[in-house]
Amino acid sequence: MEYIVHHRAVNISKAERVISVIGGGLLAWAGIRKGSAGGWALALAGGDLVRRGITGHSYLFEAIGVRTAPCGQGFETTSVPYELGLRVDQSITIDRPRAEVYRFWRDLGNLPRVMRHIESIQVNGNDSHWVVKGPAGRKIEWDAVVHNDLADELIGWRSLPGSRVDHAGSVQFRDAAGGGTEVTVELQYNPPGGVFGALFAKMWGEEPTQQIEEDLGRLKESLEREIRAPEPVGV
Repeated sequence: MEYIVHHRAVNISKAERVISVIGGGLLAWAGIRKGSAGGWALALAGGDLVRRGITGHSYLFEAIGVRTAPCGQGFETTSVPYELGLRVDQSITIDRPRAEVYRFWRDLGNLPRVMRHIESIQVNGNDSHWVVKGPAGRKIEWDAVVHNDLADELIGWRSLPGSRVDHAGSVQFRDAAGGGTEVTVELQYNPPGGVFGALFAKMWGEEPTQQIEEDLGRLKESLEREIRAPEPVGV
């Protein structure tokens, strides 16, 4: 398995970017003119403000999960727009036919059987209500909708407005080269508390990267060891 995490999206408004560049430039110039150790510290702080304005990315905002930049076109149907937040990609090969793996996953009620952090999923058509176990035993709930469903190929979902954890993702099913099914999960999410919250969760073993890796391993084990009852033999 492998995962990729991206976090440096634009998260501050245009006005803040302009103010950061102007203010940072003035602060850096004042620090350089001062020439002392304190002046160089001011210059460094000013340089970081200029970087903030040019890139449009605030590390502080990222850490506390704040965004002042507009979401832009399509935000109504995108839970985590423009790569805001963190991204996790995980893949695993399961020695079962693609249609069988897809059917198991599409019935969301099956997931708590193999995903230990999921306490319950209540399904109503394409809508669902999730209750999961967060850090230190805290429960986190959200509502989601399956908005893309291609039989035996793809399931795509996103959280609904008002969810405590904004997220979107998909699971893809492909025939593996050596037989079986390659399952790929792509998840993009905004953890409560931003990166600080994600680091805290990781310390408690509840960070989604860890969860997905472990859950896919249990899914593989469960499906591969499943023994079907033999068909009755006629007398």
